[in-house]
Amino acid sequence: MKNINLLDKDSNASIILAGILALIIGVGVARFVFTSLLPPMLEDYLSVSFAGILASVNYVGYLAGSIFSVFIKDIYSKVKFFRLGIILSILTTLVLGTTQNETLWLVSRVVAGFGAAMALIVGSAIVMSKLKIDNKTKAMGIHFSGIGFSILVTDLIARLVFYFEGTWSDAWIVLTIFAFFVSFYPMYILSFGKKVNTTVVKHHFDIKLFSPFVILLIIAYFCEGVGMVVQSTFIPDIINSLEGLEGYGNLTWTLVGLAGIPSCIIWMNLAHKYGSVNIIIIAMSLQVVGILISALTNNIYLNLLSGILYGGTFIGLVALFMSLGGKLAGSNPVILMGALTTSYGIGQVLAPLYSVALIEKFGNYDYTLYLTAFIVSSGVVLLLISKFLKIVKD
Repeated sequence: MKNINLLDKDSNASIILAGILALIIGVGVARFVFTSLLPPMLEDYLSVSFAGILASVNYVGYLAGSIFSVFIKDIYSKVKFFRLGIILSILTTLVLGTTQNETLWLVSRVVAGFGAAMALIVGSAIVMSKLKIDNKTKAMGIHFSGIGFSILVTDLIARLVFYFEGTWSDAWIVLTIFAFFVSFYPMYILSFGKKVNTTVVKHHFDIKLFSPFVILLIIAYFCEGVGMVVQSTFIPDIINSLEGLEGYGNLTWTLVGLAGIPSCIIWMNLAHKYGSVNIIIIAMSLQVVGILISALTNNIYLNLLSGILYGGTFIGLVALFMSLGGKLAGSNPVILMGALTTSYGIGQVLAPLYSVALIEKFGNYDYTLYLTAFIVSSGVVLLLISKFLKIVKD
């Protein structure tokens, strides 16, 4: 058996491990752990309205980073901005643990969103560029499992801090220290030597990439962005608000992370066998079922299943859309990855607005869940239309 050198920058194993660690920092520490720490922060510092604002500005920062990433042409610039994203993810986490100044918190969440985009989009583009595998679909599935790990690992770190009677401020500081030490590996591995083939150094924006199918794919990913953010923002509270399920919200969030880890590998393997668009349609349809469960029943097992369906689909769908976009873009995967994530980000920014309005009007989550399910279903219909019109390039 061939020995694996995890310090070899060109080893596929090193590249994938570095990508996963980058996602744990940029997506977990800078974004998703906020959901884990929200209940204790609501108890003695945050108001619900300010928490909502913080969540929204984080998505705005992420959206800005998504748009910016499209225009990073040079491979060395990609590496620089990827490293900047990791550093910003760490520094903005430290802010949350060392101050309670609301202005600083607002700024830090915007900047954290930008850093997360650099870690996810640019980092994933670097991973895809560096991998030396003929078909990268399965390998990218392993890479994107890092999103599931990002939820689980940061949630477990937060739980450990509380187990030892620490505060939410302590948790932010521990997460900062963790991210700092972990960051050295991805910043070292996900880089290039001085000699890079000139065919991959400079990338030009090509409008021909945006075919009718790609446009439908981008709109469908907007619909998925709506489905993703409504549940990622509210799923613990949705579960806690159901009669007899008080206190099960945190367990559901843990299940989201656990379900997400293998989901990418499973979905990407299925995509390799049956075609990405077919599998995206199935995954989004399952997500619709998960969204509707909490509006239709308070059965504990079905609602825990809704968390599994959410974690098992939204993370896999990120991998499916991003990998397909990268494959369609050819030599410059960041172009379509950035365009797709921009569309996804717009959905993430808009969805909390109608969600809060409907929750305030009706006093529960039912109509928010119905509308969200309808929007995600619309994305499925668009992809079915693309297959019917035979414009799919899978």
